[in-house]
Parts: sequence; structure tokens; C-alpha cells
Amino acid sequence: MAGSVEDWVKGCVLPNGLAVITLDRPKALNAMNADMTALYKKYLDEWENDSKVQAVLVESSSSRAFSAGMDVKGVAAAVQEDVKTSVVPTAFGNEYKLICKIARYKKPYISLMDGVTMGFGIGLSGHGRFRVITEKTMLAMPENGIGLFPDIGFAHIAARSPGKGSVGAYMAMTGARVTNPADALYVGLGTHFVPTDKLSSLREALRNHSSLDNAWEAVDEVLAGHHVTPESDPSLKTLLPAITACFAANLSVVDTIKALKEYECSADSSVAEWAKGALAGMAKGAPFSLSLTKLHYATVALAAENAVPADSPENDISEIEGVMKTEFRLGVRTSTRPDFVEGVRAVLVDKDQKPKWQPPTVEDVALPDVMALFERFEDHMDELDVPAPTA
Repeated sequence: MAGSVEDWVKGCVLPNGLAVITLDRPKALNAMNADMTALYKKYLDEWENDSKVQAVLVESSSSRAFSAGMDVKGVAAAVQEDVKTSVVPTAFGNEYKLICKIARYKKPYISLMDGVTMGFGIGLSGHGRFRVITEKTMLAMPENGIGLFPDIGFAHIAARSPGKGSVGAYMAMTGARVTNPADALYVGLGTHFVPTDKLSSLREALRNHSSLDNAWEAVDEVLAGHHVTPESDPSLKTLLPAITACFAANLSVVDTIKALKEYECSADSSVAEWAKGALAGMAKGAPFSLSLTKLHYATVALAAENAVPADSPENDISEIEGVMKTEFRLGVRTSTRPDFVEGVRAVLVDKDQKPKWQPPTVEDVALPDVMALFERFEDHMDELDVPAPTA
């Protein structure tokens, strides 16, 4: 694909102090490779300490997608050629360092999440302070379906979702797509709903605002002036009792499947249809990935409730840095398992949608094998190096 990293990730600072990152790789739905991620973070690092920059706006050049996530085909190809490739730790390391930067950014950070926003696309937006969705926003975490796991710190976001994290866990376990603006706000992935016909006005208001010196207040005021209350109620709120009953942190994958099959027989047609869709979504996931996701998300959700004390401040998974350190180990290790290359082949390359997972069923997954992926690396230099959270 023609183009360079500078073509795909463009940065500029406007006279009023608004810095803008434009993702411009439309044919790949703004899929992010390691170099794009590094340049993106370079902009944020520079702007955070630049007195001329008051706020940061992130947008796409195309209304089709904000970002479809990581360029997984490139990573899978590198793994297939050499399972010890440096592409893996570089790609995941760049992503996770950027996510920590976004989560702790000292200036207003605004994402226009118009169109497809999946995987790392949610990583680029979901951890920022201002998250603008439209009626065209499509949110999903489908990584289990390619033999990875829903990473990018989504477990941190999910843990704070309704039902003590059950709604976020449901999205992660099933790969379910959220397309209703009311649902996106309800889950916590969006902070403002701005219809697409008002996006141009929003952009112009931010670009031409004359008093960004008081940036937090100014951005809040502009976004509030363009925010619209969705016409419909969140369907996920109506389904919350069923979601909580099926995706609570204390349930195993087998328990979840059993509960969903019971709800599939519900007299309430909307609940029965939801359960059927959830089962179909889980059926697409690699059994090992589902087991890993369940354990990881449950652990993070419990930590968010302060039910699980951290063994050390640097491993505190109630904070985003601790989650990303854990996910770095999981990302490096899951991407070098056979399921990842096979999943990418079946879903994105050959597109036969018939992956052969190892092991083939959830019942065949050995819990010690899953838990081994959480262990710290033998060489501490191989761990993800991110700044400790500051008060």
C-alpha cells in the first residue's frame, strides 16, 4: 500500500492552540502499525510540554472509520516468518505506551469516533477525556475471533461499565458490535453524542475558538453545545439483568455459556435474541482466548472494586499502567501461539471463517496454561516500561 507514516498520521498546531492529529489511511480503515503508533505518541509527547498547545483533537480523514485497530495482518506475517520476531514486542509496546499517555494526558484530548472504531481504535479514543460518538460509530472488540484477546486496556474500561463490569465483559467475550449511540454512552465509551450533520460545526467551533487558554472549560462548553440526547434508550440497560447473570466476574466461560443457553429459551423475545447473538459471538472466539479473556477481565473488575489487593504498586491492575503491563505479557504470548496466525488466516486472509483452534473446545483448555501467560518475564528488561501513575 502506497504511502508513508507521515502520510497516514498527520499532525498540526492551529493558531488558537488546538493541535490536530488526522488519521489518513482510509483504504486500511486507519489500521495502525508500530511506526504510526510511535509517530502518534511523538506528537502527544511534544504537545504536552508545548505552551502553544492548549488541547488535542484526533480525527479521521474518512467518515467510514476512525480506526479499525492494529495492523494485525502485518504482525501475523512477521510471526509466521519468525516466532521470535521483534515486531511483536515493538507493536504491542508502542500501542500500550501510547494508551498510558492518552489516559494520563494533561491537556484536553478529544476523539471524533465517527465510523468503525474497533480494537486499538478504542484504545486511541476510549481512554481520553472527551469521546465523541455519532450515529455512524460502530464499536467492537473482536480480538478473540483471531486468536488474540481484547486488549488495549479495554478491561480497564469494561471494569467500570454497568453491572460491575458485566456489560464490558459481554462486549469483550462476544465481540458484540455497539452501534446505538445510547448504548455507547451507557457503556461509557462515549461522553458526547454529536450527529454527523453537526460534526463540521463542532470541528469549526474547536478550530476557531478564540479562548482556548482556559482549555478544559472551553472544550467542555463547545462539546456541550453540540451534544444531542439520543432518541432511543440504551438497549443494553434493558438487558442488564440478563447480561449480569451471564457475564458476572465470578462465572467461568462454561458457566456463561450455560447461562446464555437458558436465556435463549426466555419468554422475552428480545432477551432470547440477545442470548442467541451472544452465543454466536462466543462461538467465533478461540477457546483459549475466551478462557484468557474471562480470567483477565474478572481480575481487573475485582481490582476496580478494591477486592483484590495489589502485590506491589507497579502491578496495581486497578490503574491503567498495571493493566497495560499485564496485557503486554498477554499480548506478546498470545500472538506467538498458533491460534493467532490461524485466526488471521481464517478471518482476514483466506476469509473461510473456519479456524482450527488449539485446543478446539473450552473444556479442553487447561487453566494452568492460561495462568502461565500472566507470569512476569524472566528478564525484567522484557517487561513493559511505562511511568508509574502519579497522584
